[in-house]
Amino acid sequence: MPVNDAPVPPVAIPQSADTLVPHIPGVLFQFYRSHSGHMHFPYLEGGGMALAYVDRQQLATDASQLIEQLTGNDHPKVMSAIERSARWMLPLNTRFRLPFPKAKPHWIAVSANPEPMETGVRWNGIMLDITDQVLEELRLRKLSDTDPLTGLPNRRKLMGQLTHLTSLSTRHGTPLSIMMIDIDHFKRLNDRWGHLQGDSVLEQLADVTQSLLRCEDMVARLGGEEFMVVLPLTSLQQCHKLADRLRHTIADYDFGIGQGNVTLSIGVAEYRCGEPLVSLIERADRALYSAKDVGRDCVCLLP
Repeated sequence: MPVNDAPVPPVAIPQSADTLVPHIPGVLFQFYRSHSGHMHFPYLEGGGMALAYVDRQQLATDASQLIEQLTGNDHPKVMSAIERSARWMLPLNTRFRLPFPKAKPHWIAVSANPEPMETGVRWNGIMLDITDQVLEELRLRKLSDTDPLTGLPNRRKLMGQLTHLTSLSTRHGTPLSIMMIDIDHFKRLNDRWGHLQGDSVLEQLADVTQSLLRCEDMVARLGGEEFMVVLPLTSLQQCHKLADRLRHTIADYDFGIGQGNVTLSIGVAEYRCGEPLVSLIERADRALYSAKDVGRDCVCLLP
């Protein structure tokens, strides 16, 4: 019979948990909360950077204050997840930002199973650094919400914000107004100066418009040469005044093609409590077309 000369793979030597755990890309833990609310970590071991910057001895005796410091703005969310898990004996799944000295915060995911004890609840679980995953999520979300040319929110992001603000306006009875903006004769501008210059006009218009707004306002690109400005806590008269200021600013602005070569037609409308969102947009759109019908470079409103 032929002899099999294939090399024999080396036999893996089993490792104990004590030697293996420090090398895993995460933290294994036991977390205990008594019925009176006292919290501590009976067990906390693992690899990565997380444990290098925490007081493990403090966490082993009394974790309440340190948990609040480590989770920062996410502390209410984390405590709510712990309470829900303890009350219904459901898996604990949450995440928080962990600050690092002289470095950007890291995102930590927590996954643990609860176990009822006589005097409280104990969780056995793992914490993982998911910073790269979260940054990629944020990058993809920004791509899906952002107009690539101007960097402004796109229609998708705008509609989400409008839905939120109209709900707040209905609930609290506060004013909310919008502007529909169109660059006059934009095709003619592209034909005369070229599409690269046309793109530059769109980018500069976005910057100038944002400079006139408050931090709570939003300007978004709907597409082509159309934009919308959303103004919470703003009446129709205030919106009209700001729109006219924007119109004058753009008419006097040199976009690299001389003053007066870029003008705007703007329609403004104020949200009516409880009306469908599409109705608000349609009224602003009709006001915009009224501005075009009367000669452009003006602001029209529909009460």
